[in-house]
Amino acid sequence: MILVVRLLSWLALSLLPLLATAQGAVVTTEQVRAELVAHAPEGLESGKPAWLGLLIKHQPHWHTYWRNPGDSGLPTRMDWQLPAGVTVGEIQWPTPQRLPVGPLVNYGYEGELLLAVPLTIGPEFKGGSLKLQMMADWLVCKEVCIPESGEFALDLPVAAATAGHAAQFERARAGLPQALQARIAAAVEGQQVALRIEGLPAAWRGRELQAFPEEAGVFDHAAAPTLQWEGEALKLRLPLSAQRSESPAALQLVLRPAGEPGVRLAYAVAAWPAGVAAAPAPALQPVTAVVEETPQSVSLALLLAFAGGLLLNLMPCVFPVLSLKVLGFAQHAADRRVLVAGGLAYTAGVVLSFLALAGLLLALRAGGAQLGWGFQLQSPGFVAALALLFGVIGLNLLGVFELRAVLPGNLAGLRAANPVLDHGLTGVLAVAVASPCTAPFMGVALGAALTLPTWQALAVFAMLGLGMAAPYLAASLWPGLARALPRPGAWMRHFKILMAFPMFATVLWLLWVLGQQVGIDGAVALLGVLLTLALAAWVFSAPDLAPRGRQILGTLSLVLVAATALWAWPALREPPPAASVGATTEGWQPWSADRVEAAQAAGQPVLVDFTAAWCVTCQFNKRTTLADSQLLADMQAKNVLLLRADWTRRDAAITQTLRSLGRSGVPVYAVYLPGAAAPQLLPEILSLASVREALSL
Repeated sequence: MILVVRLLSWLALSLLPLLATAQGAVVTTEQVRAELVAHAPEGLESGKPAWLGLLIKHQPHWHTYWRNPGDSGLPTRMDWQLPAGVTVGEIQWPTPQRLPVGPLVNYGYEGELLLAVPLTIGPEFKGGSLKLQMMADWLVCKEVCIPESGEFALDLPVAAATAGHAAQFERARAGLPQALQARIAAAVEGQQVALRIEGLPAAWRGRELQAFPEEAGVFDHAAAPTLQWEGEALKLRLPLSAQRSESPAALQLVLRPAGEPGVRLAYAVAAWPAGVAAAPAPALQPVTAVVEETPQSVSLALLLAFAGGLLLNLMPCVFPVLSLKVLGFAQHAADRRVLVAGGLAYTAGVVLSFLALAGLLLALRAGGAQLGWGFQLQSPGFVAALALLFGVIGLNLLGVFELRAVLPGNLAGLRAANPVLDHGLTGVLAVAVASPCTAPFMGVALGAALTLPTWQALAVFAMLGLGMAAPYLAASLWPGLARALPRPGAWMRHFKILMAFPMFATVLWLLWVLGQQVGIDGAVALLGVLLTLALAAWVFSAPDLAPRGRQILGTLSLVLVAATALWAWPALREPPPAASVGATTEGWQPWSADRVEAAQAAGQPVLVDFTAAWCVTCQFNKRTTLADSQLLADMQAKNVLLLRADWTRRDAAITQTLRSLGRSGVPVYAVYLPGAAAPQLLPEILSLASVREALSL
C-alpha cells in the first residue's frame, strides 16, 4: 500500500503543471488573439472606477460580431465567476461596422476590439487580491465561420493601480455610442418602420447616416434604410424582415455618420399590424455562456462518463492491454494482498492517466489548439511509438526476450520487488489505447466535459476512468470474484503466448492508421524499425550467446536500430500524396461546411460521417451499417448527399464543427435536413433503423 500511495502522489504532482496552465489571461488561435485585461487606475477598492475587458485582435479579414449580428452570426458572450461582493455589468458594445456577405449584411468588428464591462467592488469584499475567471465564446468568420471559446483567469492586486491597457480602454470608451434623449415618433407603414427623429446633433444635418438596429430578427438588414432630412428632423425608414417572429413594443437604434461612434436612441412603435402580437423588448442583461451549467447536467455527464468507461472494456482497441491485466490477476489470484494492491494500482493508473490526458487537452485548448478526444493518435509519431511498444510487448509474450535480461539491474529489481507497479503502468497503457475508442454514452459526456469549468471537466474524466477500472477493481476487492479466476498452472504459459497475437493485431491496425497519415513508405519504414528493435531485444536476452558475441552483436544491433530510425524519420513526417478532391468511395464525398450549407439551401438532405482511421468504432460502422447496399441504394434514390469528414490527421475546421455539435471525438454522425434548425445526431454505434428513421427512408 505504501507503493500505491507513492504512485498516486507522484502522478498527482506530475499533473500540477498541466492544471496550472489550463487557464490564463491569453488565448490564441489561428484567427484571433483574445486577452482578458483590467483597468483600475485608482486600485480595486469600493467606490473606485474599475473595468474588465476582452481584448480581441483579429487576423486580417477575420471578424467577430456585435450584440445584433445582423442576418447571420452570433454575438460574443462572457460568463463570469467572481468572488462574493464583486459584480460586473453589461458588455459595452462599440458601434459596429456593416459587413456585407453576398446577399446578407452582418454587423461586427475587424482589427482590434475591446469589449469592456464595468467592475464593481462592494464593501463586503475582503482580500489582498481579486481572483476572477471568465468563460468566453465567440464566432469568428471570414469565408468560413469558426466557433471558438476560451477560459480566462486573472489575479489582480487590490491595493495597486492596474492601468497597463489604459490606451485600449480609452479608445473603447471613445468608440461607444452615446445615449441621446431625442424626440422620436415611430409607426409601422407597410413592411417598414417609419421614424421621425428630432434632436440629433446639429452638425449631422444633411449628412448620410448609418443605422444599426439592436434587435435581432426584426429588421431586414440587407435592405438599405432610407433617410431624408426635413430641416432639423430626420425621417428614417427601416425595412422589416419577412421572417420576423416578434414585434417588440420598445426598440433601440444606433445612428452615426461614417467613421464616428454615433448615438444610441430608444423608441416605441405606436402600433403593429393586426395579427402580430407585440412582445416586450428583452432587457439588456449580462449574457451567459452557451452551455447552462446546472447540477443536473453535471450529474448526467458524470453518470454517462461512468457508463461509457464500463463499455470501453468491450471495445476492440482495449482488449490487448486488458489481456495483460487478466494474466496478472491469474498469476496472483492466491495472494490476497497482491491482488488488492494490484487492483488499486491499476485503478490509480487508469484514473490519473485520464486526468493527465484531460489536463493536457484542456491546457492546449486554453492556449488555442484545436484538439479533440483521441487527439494524440492524430500524431504520426505517437502512432509509430505505440506500434513499437505493442510490437515489443508481443515479442516479450512470445518469449523472444525477458524484461529482466534487457532492463538495467536496478529497474529489473524494482519491477520484481514491486509487481504492483506493473498494474499501475498497465492502467496507463490501457488509457493510451482506449482514447481512440468512443463507447456509447461517451460522446455526450466528453462533449459536455469540454464545455464545463475545469474542475467539473476533470471530474467527468475521472468518472470515465473509474468506470473503465471498475470491473477489475471489483475483482480484486471481493474474494468471491477473485476465486472465479482460474488457478495458476501450465495453462498460463500457453495463454501468455496466445496473448501475443492480439498485440500483433494491434500493431497491424496501427500500421494501417500510420499508412493513412503518412503513406505506405512511412508504414514500411516503421516495420524496418520494429525489425531491428526485435533483433536487438533477442540479442540482449538470448541465454546461449557468449559474452563476447553478445557485446559485438549487441553493438551492431543498436547501430542498426539507430540507423533505421534515422532512415525512417523523414518518411514518418511526410504527408500522404494529396487525394483528388473529386474522388468518391461508394457515393461518399469529402466534407466541407460549404457543401453542407449549399445542399441544405438546395433542399437536399445530408448525412455527414465524422470519422478517423484510428477510430475502431468508426471502421466497424463503415464496414457494416454504412456499407449496406440496400441502405446506400435508398439514400441515393432520395438524393441524400453523403459527406465524410476525415479527422485522421488534425483538422481545425472539423474540430470546430464537432465542438459546435457538442462532441469532442469521433465517431459522430450528423443528419442535416432541409429547413431544420439544427442537425440530428445519431448513436455512436449505428444501426440501419436509426439511419433510416433519421432520413425517413
